[in-house]
Amino acid sequence: MKKAITVLHSGGMDSSLCLALAVEEFGVGGVFSLSFDYDQRHHHELESARTVAAHFAVHHEVLDISCLRACWKESALVGKDLKIEATPGAIPNTFVVGRNGLFVHLAAIYGAQYGAHILSLGVMERPDANSGYPDTSRHYMDLVQEMCRLDLGLRNFEVRTPLINMTKLETLELAAAKNILPWLLENTISCYEGVPREGCRQCPSCRLRNEGIASFRAKYPLVTLPF
Repeated sequence: MKKAITVLHSGGMDSSLCLALAVEEFGVGGVFSLSFDYDQRHHHELESARTVAAHFAVHHEVLDISCLRACWKESALVGKDLKIEATPGAIPNTFVVGRNGLFVHLAAIYGAQYGAHILSLGVMERPDANSGYPDTSRHYMDLVQEMCRLDLGLRNFEVRTPLINMTKLETLELAAAKNILPWLLENTISCYEGVPREGCRQCPSCRLRNEGIASFRAKYPLVTLPF
């Protein structure tokens, strides 16, 4: 079961858009969707990842790394009793130290058994499109990419970040251009509390998503969205 590309798939809007782009480029048979169960705050996002992967008829697996919970208990995404807090100018307490780098590295190794020489994920480095996390930049991904190339012995291994320079509005425009925007909004979960559709409206991820939706509505008032 050879694959060309592994998509690091959280079940959120951005990673699901990356999955759609991968299917468009490599076809259903060339794409592998991989999610991680790290005993996160909720598992609704994993259910969304399964739903999205099934919609695109893509092979999907969930890798259990819940043993790492002890490393990340200070994060509100793992410490389920912690209140989610986001202070302006500071990194929200939902930041999971080293998560993106570790996920990329593990996904690269895991995907290599299927022959995948490309990995794609939906990180965005613009300050107005992320929550201030330090592991979402292209520079960071270039460093992880180099480690993966060394470990896998593949000099052509590639970590793709197709949304890296986009705003939230631009990702919605891209999804609309692919005729999947309403479906993705209805079937993906970005909320840190696991609330579908508009989400909890309070966590950093919901605020970014809903601000993007509001901007899209203002720019395209004739486009019908599910909420």
